[in-house]
Amino acid sequence: MKDLPPQVRERTIAKARTLIEALPFMQEHRGKVIVIKYGGAAMDRAPLARPFAMDLSLLLHAGIHPVVVHGGGPQVSEVSAQLGLETRFVDGIRVTDAATLDVATMVLAGKLNTQVVGGLVADGVPAVGLSGVDGGLLLARRSTPDLGFVGEVVQVNTGVVRTLMDRDFVPVVASIAVDEAGQAYNVNADVVAAEIAAALGADKLVFMNDVPGVMGSGGDLLSELGVQECLDLLAADGVVEGGMIPKLESATRAIKGGVRRVHMLDGRVEHALVLELFTPEGIGTMITPDAGEGAVAE
Repeated sequence: MKDLPPQVRERTIAKARTLIEALPFMQEHRGKVIVIKYGGAAMDRAPLARPFAMDLSLLLHAGIHPVVVHGGGPQVSEVSAQLGLETRFVDGIRVTDAATLDVATMVLAGKLNTQVVGGLVADGVPAVGLSGVDGGLLLARRSTPDLGFVGEVVQVNTGVVRTLMDRDFVPVVASIAVDEAGQAYNVNADVVAAEIAAALGADKLVFMNDVPGVMGSGGDLLSELGVQECLDLLAADGVVEGGMIPKLESATRAIKGGVRRVHMLDGRVEHALVLELFTPEGIGTMITPDAGEGAVAE
């Protein structure tokens, strides 16, 4: 090192320090399950796909067990429009008639799942594509008649996912579920991610969104929230709207179901996953149990 120019030596040492700073976080997460809801800008923009694959590869090499859940709302809306189908939402949930269900199944469990898995495999991540139908992973029932074929998860059968993780594969789950009669349902991917995280006893649930995180009433980023604070935001008029509603509702369910932390990240930031998990600063919003409800100090 002493024979190197000073600027090179300083830069090299800085890189080593960065790696050493990440070590405690890698040790903390080793052997843990982390469920990642992959969607929004991170899924729509091709330049972000490779950094996401690299992040997953790093997680695997650090001994972490990632599970990816994806939706694909914009893509379903696009194909629906091409077919002349109306798209309607109620509190951020897509109203799904029979024709829209066919589109959602084709897009989510077909094209998008293959696309996500193919991109991960191409970058060396041993991903395997699933939907909630495979192995009876997600058992559902109709949510409400007004939403059509929108389901709510009543049971998660984790056997197929655990089998894949035990063999060092990364499950990639499309948010289509099935009832006991074999009827398919479209289920919000945020809900699916939360239910799978709770069923697996995941250490963390990560939502990769196309916003910086949870915003307060003044438009400021809220870096940390408790469950009750999330419920207060949901109850306040005009603060949480659209797609953020099922995300916050799912986050609170996940925490109550035993998930230790929920993170909401900006998927437009390269390597957002690594920045959140392996650096002291982190980014986005972290949601934790309320005091006295099993909160664990970081």
